[in-house]
Amino acid sequence: MDRLQHVLDEIAEEAAAQDDRGLVAQYIPELAKVDPKQFGIAVALPDGRVLTAGNAATAFSIQSVSKVFTLSLALGKLGDSLWTRVGREPSGNPFNSIVQLEQEKGRPRNPFINAGAIAVADLILSGHEPREAIGEIVRFIRYLADDDAVRIDERVAASETAHGDRNASLAHFMRSFGTVTHPVDHVLGVYFHQCAIAMNCRQLARAGLFLACQGRNPLTSSQVVTAHRARRINAIMLMCGHYDGSGEFAYRVGLPGKSGVGGGILAIAPGTASIAVWSPGLDPVGNSKLGSTALEQLTKRMQWSVFGS
Repeated sequence: MDRLQHVLDEIAEEAAAQDDRGLVAQYIPELAKVDPKQFGIAVALPDGRVLTAGNAATAFSIQSVSKVFTLSLALGKLGDSLWTRVGREPSGNPFNSIVQLEQEKGRPRNPFINAGAIAVADLILSGHEPREAIGEIVRFIRYLADDDAVRIDERVAASETAHGDRNASLAHFMRSFGTVTHPVDHVLGVYFHQCAIAMNCRQLARAGLFLACQGRNPLTSSQVVTAHRARRINAIMLMCGHYDGSGEFAYRVGLPGKSGVGGGILAIAPGTASIAVWSPGLDPVGNSKLGSTALEQLTKRMQWSVFGS
């Protein structure tokens, strides 16, 4: 355990010395205000311990990392029938591309691109008012993190809503094919609020631990998803979790992971740990620049890659 903490401290020190941190997301004004000179990392272990370094207690907008949790929630409600609406293949295109959606007749390539996550939000909305669906998502993540302090950053949600024309286009296009069935403003209300959830690295690592433990919450012994489903979610994270940078992330880091344009990444070392890293500056394809480097160093030093040492 001392070795893991030592590695985390080293990685945080190396990150602090970096000048090239990437660029913070500009198309959501609230995210553009975030100080890029921040870095945090947390590792949650099956025995309940959480080791941290850097700004691991600073809350940030998890953005698309939320799609891991909404996918898990939707699969629990609908089972494998979800896959009739959304595919499971890498996109190879930007996360907000409408071209691919048109070519594939309104069925998103996977649940982690924006169109796919909007379709999942539509499924969670079934039988609910938007406020109820948003509340269900937040309660689920609070339960996983074992922390009622997890919240929605309403300023980020408002900023996304005011600048969400591209996502609205995706939703309207899918509705024309029946992939989205609820009013578009209701669906987008759920989607924008899930992306605006604010968490710190400690909370996020703890929330992802069930995916490292065959779908089980190791602290309560409750089964969040089946072991089979946890493996499938991890597989989709490995293939699709970093958009058109997913292959590079798998090559360098070797773990299932999901990024967000808020600079967060959730990574899973199956059977070993759940890892959350945050650095707001992004690389050209929209993934945390220092976060990806930190995870590469962590998996090398701890030999945690799913592909071996």
